[in-house]
Amino acid sequence: MELGKIVAVQRVKFTFPDNLVVRPIIYELGRDFDIIPNIRRADIRDYEGWVILELEGTVFEIEKGLLWIDSIGIRVDLLSGDVLEG
Repeated sequence: MELGKIVAVQRVKFTFPDNLVVRPIIYELGRDFDIIPNIRRADIRDYEGWVILELEGTVFEIEKGLLWIDSIGIRVDLLSGDVLEG
C-alpha cells in the first residue's frame, strides 16, 4: 500500500516561539494539509507556548505538514504513549 493512502495517528509536541504564538498554526495545518488535529494539552502565554496534538491523516500529509511546521520555526517533537498521563 502507498504511503499516501495509509491513515495514521501521530502524537506531536509543538513549541512556539513568541513571534508565532498568536498565529492560528493548528487551523492552517488542518486546512492546508488535510490533517485532523486533536489538541490534547497546551500551555500558551504571551511570549511562548506549547501544544501536544494527535494528528490524523495519511502518512504523506502528516509528513508534509510537519515539514511545514518545522520550516516556519516551530520545534516539533514526536511523542508516543498516552499524552494525558503525564
